[in-house]
Amino acid sequence: MRIEDALRLAGESDLDLVEVAPNSRPPVCKLMDYGKYKYEAAQKDRAARRNQTQTVIKEMKLRPKIDPHDYETKKGHIVRFLNQGDKVKVTIMFRGREQSRPELGFRLLQKLSEDIEEIGYVEFAPKQEGRNMIMVIAPVKKKSEVKGTRSQQRRDRERRDEERAQQTREQAADAVE
Repeated sequence: MRIEDALRLAGESDLDLVEVAPNSRPPVCKLMDYGKYKYEAAQKDRAARRNQTQTVIKEMKLRPKIDPHDYETKKGHIVRFLNQGDKVKVTIMFRGREQSRPELGFRLLQKLSEDIEEIGYVEFAPKQEGRNMIMVIAPVKKKSEVKGTRSQQRRDRERRDEERAQQTREQAADAVE
């Protein structure tokens, strides 16, 4: 079809003539409402951005001669980060003579990875970089799969507590009868 005819046809039907494939022979054009097309494309982009998740890497620093209680505390923080859907970078800092014994840090990281294997996996194996040994742990659940926001979790917890209280009241009433 000639360009003049296509433009006249577009004007009569109150649509736009949009060139779809300019490099083909002959060029391919399409009659469409270009404003509506741009609006729908923007809506798709906005929806895609809304569903996208930000990858956050939290860092936890340890020492090779860490006390068992301190280790459990740090492990608890790592578990919390993984449950929230964030990755965790675990750094073991060596000082002085500790640098000559990197196997202590490696064993500590191995123990940590075994302790949290249900909720996280080792994404980046332990590696010595100067005075530090680094390992990255990723959560098993993706951030999008993590259950709700903190406010949603709080509402769920309050609802469960209310259900338990109701059950307790019913049991007390049954015991009185």
